[in-house]
Amino acid sequence: MPPTLSSPAAALRPAASTTAWSVLWAISLCHMINDVMQSLLSAIYPLLRAEFDLSYAQVGMMTFAFQVTASILQPAVGLVTDRHPMPRSLAVGMLATFSGVALLSQAPSYGWLLVGAMLIGSGSAVFHPESSRVARIASGGRFGTAQSLFQLGGNAGQAVGPLLAAFLVVPLGRPVIGWVALFALAGAATLWRVGAWAEGRRRASVATTPPRPALARRRIVGAIAVLALLVMTKNFYTASLSSYYTFFLIEKFGLSAQASQVMLFLFLGGMAAGVMLGGIVGDRVGSLTVIWVSILGILPLTLALPHVGLIPTGILSVLIGLILASAFPAIVVYAQELVPGRTGLIAGLFFGFAFGMGGVAAALLGRVADVRGIEFVYQLCAFLPLLGLTTILLPRRRDLVPR
Repeated sequence: MPPTLSSPAAALRPAASTTAWSVLWAISLCHMINDVMQSLLSAIYPLLRAEFDLSYAQVGMMTFAFQVTASILQPAVGLVTDRHPMPRSLAVGMLATFSGVALLSQAPSYGWLLVGAMLIGSGSAVFHPESSRVARIASGGRFGTAQSLFQLGGNAGQAVGPLLAAFLVVPLGRPVIGWVALFALAGAATLWRVGAWAEGRRRASVATTPPRPALARRRIVGAIAVLALLVMTKNFYTASLSSYYTFFLIEKFGLSAQASQVMLFLFLGGMAAGVMLGGIVGDRVGSLTVIWVSILGILPLTLALPHVGLIPTGILSVLIGLILASAFPAIVVYAQELVPGRTGLIAGLFFGFAFGMGGVAAALLGRVADVRGIEFVYQLCAFLPLLGLTTILLPRRRDLVPR
């Protein structure tokens, strides 16, 4: 029987092959809450743009403030917690996210919006490395499935955010975000219990020595660089949709703000399904195969997206989200196999790099959209998946068997 959060005896058992599903579901649920809070930021961009008379570049800077804050802090948090695990810090991260969202609901000026965005980024920086470590501990050897279930919560949260914006924030106004933020308080309480379970499991296995990496340091660094390029490719394209898709739909098809949020939900829902599929399939056929299919498989779809009608646009957005999102859990698991024993650092690097590249992309693409128009952004980003050809430089899975 899987251990539960309320079982002290289970918390003290040594690591075993049993998957702690209750812990994984709790982490996934809290990831959903965390990312609902985050996705509200981008989902209310049209509302904020109208209320504060923002340019596309200012919208991009808000994403930059949020994501770059997270990207700078996450690797540092992961490095520290690899040496000194602090699972109870998960609750602290969620409280920072709560503070940022509460500030967004009452911010009187653009400067305070940026501060709220940075607080949300700080919460993510604390949450992701340590929660990814807890998911791996609870996996029972199903590393891809555990990573996908953990990330499923995040993608589900990103999908729910636009719906909350469409049916709550748009009709009721920005202050209602403060009430939505109360879910983060419940998430903090849950994460405190998860942290207690993880602390017990860590103490029970404290004498375990992680295996040495199987590859030479130079080859590991090269493989990490290739994976970083793939994450950059994925997140540049994802940022073009998550930050500007609603504007694209409103401009090209004349949709209302609510209808454009529903279309954004389709894309983010496709990503939620894809991230779960990527881990499950990766456990069966290998992470490298999933990376190949995901990064290159969307190329014909991204090339077609700027040139089709409304209904095909909706279909393509679901398929692009599904295929593209399947890469990330596979990339994280593959990187953790490259550097065993550095779960927090790898999670911090890749979650942080994902946030950072998304923020840089949002800022750059906002500038391009101001100068050349929003449709040009999608014509430009359509060719990004070609960079997926660099996957050929990654070591094969059989080379990753640790010594």
